[in-house]
Amino acid sequence: MNLRERIKLFLKGMAMGAADTVPGVSGGTIAYISGIYEELLDSIRSINPQTLQILRKKGISEAWRSINGDFLITLVLGIGTSVLLLVRPITWALQHQPVLIWSFFFGLIAASVWLTGRQVKHWSLAPLLGILAGTLAAVAVGLAGAGSGGESLLFFFLAGAVAICAMILPGISGSFILLLLGGYGTVMTAVKTFDIPIIAVFGAGCVFGLLAFSHLLGWMFRRHHDLTVSTLTGFLLGSLTIVWPWKEVIETRVVHEGKPDEHLAPFIQHPIWPGDYAIISANDTLLGITDKLPQVPGAIALMLFGAILILGLERLGADRS
Repeated sequence: MNLRERIKLFLKGMAMGAADTVPGVSGGTIAYISGIYEELLDSIRSINPQTLQILRKKGISEAWRSINGDFLITLVLGIGTSVLLLVRPITWALQHQPVLIWSFFFGLIAASVWLTGRQVKHWSLAPLLGILAGTLAAVAVGLAGAGSGGESLLFFFLAGAVAICAMILPGISGSFILLLLGGYGTVMTAVKTFDIPIIAVFGAGCVFGLLAFSHLLGWMFRRHHDLTVSTLTGFLLGSLTIVWPWKEVIETRVVHEGKPDEHLAPFIQHPIWPGDYAIISANDTLLGITDKLPQVPGAIALMLFGAILILGLERLGADRS
């Protein structure tokens, strides 16, 4: 790989990183559009027990070539660079402009529902049950507060393992899966503040997920494509209750209890109508919130922008194929 090819691959990695940072946009879609998707999957699948045999018998350089190491490391560096560049503006928006940023995410995911559902080749009873089960599961997660995440290192390991599998599949957003699990904001903050324990454990989970589940996911899509895609579509549809921009805090919790940065944070939130959003509740007062604006025109504009962005990416992919 010459320098020019390496730079192009690095930039493609940055585009993938930007996509994976935002819920609703898939890094796998970017890889497909940019023409590196098949090479990426082949490179990931080449990391297997045989790699250790090659390493032992033929040395590091031959093992590196067998897994297409130059390709993988250049792509990973591009992804990492993009995430580091975007994490601050996104975490700032989540804190200071929650309605607008969640509206953007809502538009991204709403369009993804349509595009993902279109990938079902034959609608029958099984896909219909899949979309129903996926929708009910996501709604239950949102209403029960189960998607509020956790603080244990085991949670971040498992979240990384599940999210990374979604990141490598076109149309499936790893950040959305992380959002559904309730770990999106915490992981983004950890990257922003260089919280090494969380980053290291989450990264280890990502590596484990790639090695352990990438073949399983490939098998599921090959053998049970319509059921898998329809269930995913249901997850996306049900998750719209989680990313709904206007929420009421029902329950709070103490974060980092006993530590210097201990503070109160929202735990369970339920969607409400924009007209009710400006009402300051008792929990809002506990959280120090004294003013809330529905920002309906801006929210609608960003929903539409997010949807158009996803549809535009899909059109690029369709033109390529």
